[in-house]
Amino acid sequence: MQEKLVPSVQKNDKLARLLIFVVSAVVFIAVVILSRVKLEVDLGFDVHVFATLNAVLNSWVSVLLVAALIAVKNGKYELHRNLMFAAMYFSVLFLVSYIAHHLLSDSTAYGGEGAIRFVYYFILITHIFLAAVILPFILFTAYRGLTAEWPAHRKLAKITWPIWLYVSVTGVIVYLMISPYYQ
Repeated sequence: MQEKLVPSVQKNDKLARLLIFVVSAVVFIAVVILSRVKLEVDLGFDVHVFATLNAVLNSWVSVLLVAALIAVKNGKYELHRNLMFAAMYFSVLFLVSYIAHHLLSDSTAYGGEGAIRFVYYFILITHIFLAAVILPFILFTAYRGLTAEWPAHRKLAKITWPIWLYVSVTGVIVYLMISPYYQ
């Protein structure tokens, strides 16, 4: 027997579009601006702990996304919804930690040479680009799920889910490749 979910929010596409675009723009602008600001603060610990935390949070997002896919494929829609909310929650925590890391640490240059340097920059550039554009997709997909518009939700999720998974997995890979060069 499959679970049935009812709408959690009342449909209001005009308001939803406005909120999603405003939130997405504010987050994008905040990340761009704050990544160019450096605070000179001695916290008494290595601020690269935030980069490690980012990788852990991204790892959890990846696990939650895969678990949510398995749940929905098995008709466990409430579990799917809860796992997706958890993935969004960990993504918000990641964002806070990411901003903290960039506010408190100097930029780190990648030190690898040869083909691995190309691989690193390819992964980094695709990760950054897709991370910059995924938020409105995530929010629209969640909105369609919360309003119980299942065909629209599924259609968006087929685009959103693999991109979000790619961003979270490549975030961990970028960390693993750059972390030996942190000073």
